[in-house]
Amino acid sequence: MGNLRAGLIGLGMMGRHHARILHTLEGVDLVALADSFGDPHGVAGDLPVFSDIDSLIEYGIDYCVVAVPTHLHYEVGKKLAAAGVHALIEKPLAGTYTEAVELAELFEAAGLVGAVGHIERYNASLQELRRRLKSGDLGDIYQISTSRQGPFPRRIADVGVVKDLASHDIDLTVWVADCGYKCVASQSLHKSGREHEDMVAATGLLNNDVTVNHLVNWLTPTKERRTTVVGEGGMFVADTLTSDLTFYANASVNSEWEEMSHFRGVAEGNITRFAFPKPEPLRVEHEYLRDAIIGDSTREIVTLQQGAEVLRVCEAILESSTTRTTVNLS
Repeated sequence: MGNLRAGLIGLGMMGRHHARILHTLEGVDLVALADSFGDPHGVAGDLPVFSDIDSLIEYGIDYCVVAVPTHLHYEVGKKLAAAGVHALIEKPLAGTYTEAVELAELFEAAGLVGAVGHIERYNASLQELRRRLKSGDLGDIYQISTSRQGPFPRRIADVGVVKDLASHDIDLTVWVADCGYKCVASQSLHKSGREHEDMVAATGLLNNDVTVNHLVNWLTPTKERRTTVVGEGGMFVADTLTSDLTFYANASVNSEWEEMSHFRGVAEGNITRFAFPKPEPLRVEHEYLRDAIIGDSTREIVTLQQGAEVLRVCEAILESSTTRTTVNLS
């Protein structure tokens, strides 16, 4: 079997990183690219750059990476499905949950591999966290908290912070907990003068009664990307900026100050910072997609169905912040 012929549409800030990986990905030949604005970052090299998805499909590709603005995902995705082309569509999968469900159904009906670019799943710290949770290292899980905050990104114009950033946290929460959302409640703010929200605080409950909370904004001067899981045995903290994973154990020794122990509940035990390989998440994402397309069922990609479910939770968070009510999802 020869190399897969890959195409890429969208050559902006994220598209240029996809191009860098595709140029060097074993078993894949990047054969053509497309963007209505040309190649602003000079990533195409000698490869043809078309202005639209139709020309890219006609050129002949096995799969396509879609890195265009969110409002174009639906139309581009439909054309790829109709042409029998596998796809990796950047998150969020579509502008709405309804569009996302239709895309998932189209790809499934065509027998195509469709994936969503929720890149945090491929971060080494979260991969290691999930492995240890599934091995029972924490015991029962009580709470999952995420903090995804930082400066305003100029690349985003057509969605707010919920669908752009909180979508990552929703996906990784469902993934590490292996359980969906039962309900959500949220508060959002508009502080930058844009149409869409730029700050949200959301709380919720998973179907297994694990509590969750997400702090997300575009108004913090420095970046923070942290996932905390509290459980029976202590607490895991994953920092996806550095790909570090730290475990804070509950103390297994009695406090010498017995009167104080009644107030503390649990005491701090040993702290362990784990060592493990840290490959680039985007490269891992592409490797998993490549392998899934050639038939390796062991590669766990983010499916279009999962991407659609993320959007369902995103829209529930937005509904809650508008209505000031708790929105049930189960």
